[in-house]
Amino acid sequence: MTSTLRRVYHVAAFGWYAIVVKYLSAKEGEELPAGIFLYGGPWKYLTFLNLLLQMSFFGLAALNDLQAVGKSESTLRRFKDLLFSVFAFPVGMFVVLLFWTICAYDRELVYPATIDTFFPPWINHAMHTFVLPVLLGEVLVQPHIYPQTKYALAMLGGVGLAYLLWIVWVYLSVGIWVYPLLAYFSTAGLVGFFFFNMSMVVLLYVLGDKLNSHVWKKDMNQMTTKAKPQPLCK
Repeated sequence: MTSTLRRVYHVAAFGWYAIVVKYLSAKEGEELPAGIFLYGGPWKYLTFLNLLLQMSFFGLAALNDLQAVGKSESTLRRFKDLLFSVFAFPVGMFVVLLFWTICAYDRELVYPATIDTFFPPWINHAMHTFVLPVLLGEVLVQPHIYPQTKYALAMLGGVGLAYLLWIVWVYLSVGIWVYPLLAYFSTAGLVGFFFFNMSMVVLLYVLGDKLNSHVWKKDMNQMTTKAKPQPLCK
């Protein structure tokens, strides 16, 4: 894909997420429907955090596109690739897949019908549907360099644990789970559910790596060859 189309894609995606985040931020101060509570604001919802993550990634991608072509190994490029490979892709895909899986069973467990009076349908899809095709589009427009798996999983695990501690703190503070589904689990069930979720995220990370390698096999081989240190003597 040409650099012009890639730049347009990144700017458009960043602009889209900026619009969505601005709309959600403007809701602050309005009367909340049943199913949403005040404590922790939107920061307790993985959906909102994911929107900020996606917006940050595409903002960095747009900035990276402004760099000279020769600066492919810049710090910005490496950080952008790290953000996409370890967080933006697996977390974004996880939000979409888990949300619609639970909704297919019983939407009241994750997104009660009362919320429909607060958020219009397009916002629901902006948060829980369009993230997936936008991420797949990013896989197609540019190759990404993935870190070593052990470091990636360590970072994913650290962030996952931090979010788990955060929502447990919210529950201990107000006695309400961020997601109604969690109220149906025993302590052992909660532990199992969180391990299951982290396993899903790990599998989605691996999927992203495989897709990236499959789509950009030739380019990745070239980048790997360039990255190899040259011997001092021949």
